Amino acid sequence: MFENNLLLKSTVVTTSLLLLSACQTEESSGAEKAENFDETTESTTNYEFDYKKISDGVTDFGVVENPNNGPDISFSLSSEINILTEEIDGEDYYFKDLNDNNNLDEFEDWRLDAETRAEALAKELSTDQIAGLMLFSSHESNQADGFTDDQKNYLENDNLRNVLHAGPSDVEDTVTWTNQMQAFVENLGSEEEPMIPVNFSSDPRSTAGETAYDAEGEISRWPSNLGMAATFNPDIMRDFSKMSSEEYRALGITMALGPQIDLATEPRWTRVDGTFGEDSKLAVNMAEAYTNESQSTFDEDGNDLGWGENSIAIMNKHFPGDGPGEGGREAHTFEGKFGIYPGDNFEEHLSIFTEGGMNLSGETEKTASIMTSYSIQVDSEGDVLLGDSPVASAYNPEVLNVLREDNNYEGIVVTDWGVTGENNNEYGEMGASFGYEGTSNEERHFAVIKAGVDMFGGNNDKLPVLAAYNMWEEAYENGELEQSANERFQESAQRIITPLFNVGIFEDPYLDLEESEEIVASNDKVEAGYQAQLDSVVMLKNKNETIKPSEDVTEYEDQTVYIPSTMHTGFEEGAMGPTEPSHGPGMDIEVAEQYFGEVITDTEIINEDGELTGFEQPNNLDNVDLVIIGMESPDNGGNFDHAGLDNDGETYYPISLQYRPYTADGDNVRRESIGGDILEDGTKENRSYYGNTSQIANEYDLDSVLNAVELAEQSEDDIPLVVAMKAKNPVIMSEFENEVDAIVTGFGVSDNALFDIILGKQEPQGLLPVQFPEDMDTVEAQLEDVGRDMNPYIDSEGNSYDFGYGLNYNGIIDDARTEKYK
Repeated sequence: MFENNLLLKSTVVTTSLLLLSACQTEESSGAEKAENFDETTESTTNYEFDYKKISDGVTDFGVVENPNNGPDISFSLSSEINILTEEIDGEDYYFKDLNDNNNLDEFEDWRLDAETRAEALAKELSTDQIAGLMLFSSHESNQADGFTDDQKNYLENDNLRNVLHAGPSDVEDTVTWTNQMQAFVENLGSEEEPMIPVNFSSDPRSTAGETAYDAEGEISRWPSNLGMAATFNPDIMRDFSKMSSEEYRALGITMALGPQIDLATEPRWTRVDGTFGEDSKLAVNMAEAYTNESQSTFDEDGNDLGWGENSIAIMNKHFPGDGPGEGGREAHTFEGKFGIYPGDNFEEHLSIFTEGGMNLSGETEKTASIMTSYSIQVDSEGDVLLGDSPVASAYNPEVLNVLREDNNYEGIVVTDWGVTGENNNEYGEMGASFGYEGTSNEERHFAVIKAGVDMFGGNNDKLPVLAAYNMWEEAYENGELEQSANERFQESAQRIITPLFNVGIFEDPYLDLEESEEIVASNDKVEAGYQAQLDSVVMLKNKNETIKPSEDVTEYEDQTVYIPSTMHTGFEEGAMGPTEPSHGPGMDIEVAEQYFGEVITDTEIINEDGELTGFEQPNNLDNVDLVIIGMESPDNGGNFDHAGLDNDGETYYPISLQYRPYTADGDNVRRESIGGDILEDGTKENRSYYGNTSQIANEYDLDSVLNAVELAEQSEDDIPLVVAMKAKNPVIMSEFENEVDAIVTGFGVSDNALFDIILGKQEPQGLLPVQFPEDMDTVEAQLEDVGRDMNPYIDSEGNSYDFGYGLNYNGIIDDARTEKYK
């Protein structure tokens, strides 16, 4: 982990234990120390060495430097942790006494590799500690509230150490919160239960176009994963990985819950934007670049040093691939429980993990962790693809054997969030314990551990894990299992702890607020992220050179732009509650005002109850120079909105890629679904949506285009109409393409980036990472598990919106980036 010339076993050392006996009158238990803990009170421990004192305004901590490139040792000044000193060749080296026993134990010696230390520490942990390590917290979204009693409770009483940071990227709030939590757990170490630091994780929080928590606060902004794929340039992904890892570490985040590397072979799936597209070669290249660079630290010359202070552990998801949900339905909720393989293409989906996310180059070797999918994998006949029973991936030992046995994977396997929750297959709830409905919470935990999983996503309670331990031991004693419960739990503990040693938080978990503020959203990162946004934008249409180079976009300061408004109906009910209706201009007006002298939009029509009923367009566009219409992909709903299932909980409807209502009555629509539960009478449930009609929440996006077209036609001037498509999925363009002059598509980019491309600040160079289909008939004909198998849309200019297509100022882009994918 760190470069030094220390000889571990052959060097004669003189040990000077400077702390415990000299500074404490009697030994305190971890529980007693936690009860008396106050981060504002400085410990009475007298450290007999020089150290730097740092404060974030809430937590005071000390930092002592080790010589010869050894790690810094940081420690709370309000805890009572001992710092051991060893003299080697006349120099003092420092180590944390994690178990408060005044001895330098193997797991405390940072000179040893992470695997050796983890193996040694796992043997010293109590069963309660290991049960706590197997928990991954529910979402923590309010760092501004500080360190709460609930958090203290699960850290101390449930021994939880893996915390999901799901709040804004506010540096001060995050730094003070993480330092408080680290100081608290540092105070819990004892000889019976060694201290374990907190491993903070995060879902993706750097996407420019998002509106959820991960877009709040200061952090550099980059395209979505699909936008990264649209660059067809793994070097941009490498830059992102390096820079975002530095930002994560400055926020105390040491593990990323991503990337999502599922192969997006089903264009209707609601999570396509989180993937690297539908081509396995491109996805492998992007996954490998992301994982390698994120888990590494680099010197000033760009040399890969392996694990280090800027590394974060990666969690590739969702094994073995959650892309081929039948009809595009999402497996967070029960209507999407079946991943189907009608094209017998399971191995290609698996390859993204085994080639791009596991068989890695460089010092870091394989990814630190892998998250399982929610779904049940079935073949073209609806029969279970792996194993004998229709159960979710986390419960299926045959699925996990593909990792453990077939690919020799010894990293952490984590369930997706809520997999062990009670699942009644009812509309309005999340539940993904597919195949284990009707079992107890304890039985579900036991089954997941038996399958080969190490951690439970979204679980804060260690009691069912301890119950699973007892169930395992009973089965072992009855001869049903070959491994004892203690051996099995220590096996998971070793896997879970290894990345914590690799990233160095046992030695140096605390954050210097001033340093973090300099790192997060630094100019170089912000500029690189914005450049990546520009590089990812795909120009699909450019009739009569509507979009052309501009030496200076300030030339538009004297012009007027019309930006139509749109509305979103929301969704009445979902597993996370209703999605509220929304409305407003299709592009950010404040951003538009940075470019144009005047920005006009529609006037809202409000009824006597204060409800929006529509928009009043301008009387004419006589003084308008340009129309820019912001659109989003047809919105069928998000991960928790039961997209594809009516709120009666029984009627399935088609997920659609067009704005106007689509009735699924064509020849290619399945009358009988491939996936389906076995009913009480022994028959198979039919989840077909044949004859039913789509439900699109933002159909008005199409109205905003057509209304603008009508207005422009009434004008005496030839006013260019440009569509700025904000895409999360492929879009059927036939409903409006021939009515507009230009179309640019961004995948998770800011409105600034779209304006800059439209106004000619940079020549477009993005390429489609997914096919845009001709119509819904070709969508129905394609196979959910097979990529690039649709008829692409051909526009009024004769261009085919196929994978790898994009325009620059000279026409269709044909460069070396696409050669390997042809």
